[in-house]
Amino acid sequence: MTKILTVIGTRPQFIKAAAVSRAIQENGSIREVLLHTGQHYDDVMSDIFFREMHIPKPDYHFSINNSTHATMTAQMLEGIESAIIKEKPDYVLVYGDTNSTLAGALAASKLHVPVAHVEAGLRSFNMDMPEEVNRILTDRISTKLFCPTDTAIHNLEHEGLATPDKIVVKTGDVMYDAALYYAKQAHDKSTIHESLKLKKGEYLLVTVHRAENTDDKRRLSAIVDAINTLSKRYQVVLPLHPRTKKMLEQYSLPLNCIVTEPVGYFDMIALIQDCMMVLTDSGGLQKEAYFFHKYCITLRDQTEWVELMKGGCSVIAGTNKELILESVATMCDKEFHNGSVFYGDGHASQVICNYLSAK
Repeated sequence: MTKILTVIGTRPQFIKAAAVSRAIQENGSIREVLLHTGQHYDDVMSDIFFREMHIPKPDYHFSINNSTHATMTAQMLEGIESAIIKEKPDYVLVYGDTNSTLAGALAASKLHVPVAHVEAGLRSFNMDMPEEVNRILTDRISTKLFCPTDTAIHNLEHEGLATPDKIVVKTGDVMYDAALYYAKQAHDKSTIHESLKLKKGEYLLVTVHRAENTDDKRRLSAIVDAINTLSKRYQVVLPLHPRTKKMLEQYSLPLNCIVTEPVGYFDMIALIQDCMMVLTDSGGLQKEAYFFHKYCITLRDQTEWVELMKGGCSVIAGTNKELILESVATMCDKEFHNGSVFYGDGHASQVICNYLSAK
């Protein structure tokens, strides 16, 4: 039986791990040990996902958060290394592009344990983003690179990483697996529309959390200005990330929209399903908007998910207020249509498990 140590720490990773962990249980030939770094740590950012999505209780649970990138990554390295030495896994499985991802990959590499990377090959080509550094370094030291798209595979080939000593495979996107599986449960269990008094099909869903936006007063001010202008015409709902809340207070930027605490996965899926469109700087939410046939205005200067741009499902507006407003106006009355299938058939998790179980 193959033994996997899975390292997670943030809410997007909880969603991805829920899909893969369920497939691992169904596979029967893999034993998973789950390690939660605590990068996202409170109820609304962490615990609610484990409860709602029935993710197994972590075998290791640290509380490594709220510090600098270097300090956080160093503390994670120490804890993950100890877990690897104790568990002696065949693989360390990491997701995405966070500090938890890089720490898991580095700790495994130093101990000569093969690394499997889910969401390998994604690139924004912006080295100012910590996430870009994390994903490039993780891909470099991974043995099995599970790519969601053809573009991701091409990126790895261009960087010389599609070599005989690595397994590079297009799996599809595990977030699509999760979206398909949990959509009906979200519809049945979520009460977010009633609690926020939202009119289904008549509101804009906005999220902002990337450091490139929150930590830059000029960029965050422009986004807030656009939100406040849009709120004069539409209902605008914004689940507020703790980092964004802190910086709004620091910069004294008032929001005139429907602001709520971060929401669980079921509530977020329900919000996406019944919104007019999505405005976000989140990579995962760009895809989830597509999964549920909603246009997305991307509040960044570039995106890893270039398929959405090429397919006309998403537009990049950055933090240009006029472009944000113009994009919303253009998309509002436009029927969503895209015949392409960008992210697989909803069985990415099973493909990953098949490759993990084959040592």
